[in-house]
Amino acid sequence: MQFRWRYWLVPLVITALCVALSLGGDAARDWGRYDRAALEAGQVWRLVTAHLVHLGWGHLWPNVLALLLIGGLVEEFLGPLEWVVATVGAALGIDLGLYALDPGVSWYVGLSGVLHGLVACGALMMLQARHYQVGAVLAVGVALKLVFESTHGPIPFTQASAGGPVIVAAHLYGAASGALAAIAFGFLRRRAARL
Repeated sequence: MQFRWRYWLVPLVITALCVALSLGGDAARDWGRYDRAALEAGQVWRLVTAHLVHLGWGHLWPNVLALLLIGGLVEEFLGPLEWVVATVGAALGIDLGLYALDPGVSWYVGLSGVLHGLVACGALMMLQARHYQVGAVLAVGVALKLVFESTHGPIPFTQASAGGPVIVAAHLYGAASGALAAIAFGFLRRRAARL
């Protein structure tokens, strides 16, 4: 199988940005994190950078590893532009959800919510492509994880490994946004096929 640079460009750029920002330490994290008060003061870049900064290396490396694994799983089901749209859509869905529905969340960092969005999107795209086994496992897996987190809080080891609080609502908003992206992609693909 040939390595498709065009497809992998987005995950590799995201990885590079996350690593570069992590080299900036606490100052970069504080500059880039989702911060409700700073957003209200007009610092809108945080809507993007919040998903690229992490609590530390123990928070970063599992997120980057998961990003690359998800990329390998969904490579044949999402085109490069769809990958970008799903990523940006999940990030914005998280931002909107936290801002509008969770006013108690004053700050947030990390890629995990976006990763939930990419898994949900990839799973639904697999199901639409009739790759039922892997698609169903991913869909059921992310759904069960979200139900567990909604009822019991974060998976026990995740807070300890991340080095700080896990905002489980971000996972839910990311997954919902990813699912909406998959539905839109399916509609657009069916429409294009009829033309």
